Amino acid sequence: MSRREQVPSIEGLYSVKVDNLSYNTTVYELRRLFERYGEIGDVHIPKDRRTNQSRGFGFVRFYDRKDAEYAADRNNGRRVNGRELRVNIAKYERPIDERSRDRRRFSSAVLVAAALG
Repeated sequence: MSRREQVPSIEGLYSVKVDNLSYNTTVYELRRLFERYGEIGDVHIPKDRRTNQSRGFGFVRFYDRKDAEYAADRNNGRRVNGRELRVNIAKYERPIDERSRDRRRFSSAVLVAAALG
């Protein structure tokens, strides 16, 4: 069994990405900072797998899009724990493992074509 935390479903939630967090900022502090802007479904601060330390950014997920937009607007540039936050609506891409798999497939296809060609 994996020791990694199970990530909650974020489907139907609107995510705000908070960059430039102090490495000491907690999930509790981040939630308290943003809860005045609307109902929050989840707060997540990713950690480095080797050190278990914060990676310096986090996500606050709101149930309402307008709340997420308002929270991002009100907190972008705000100083927290000595750091100026960069706050934006999160943009999602395919998970990294899918991109890596596709890159390996493409590389293999190129090698096969070169060998045949």
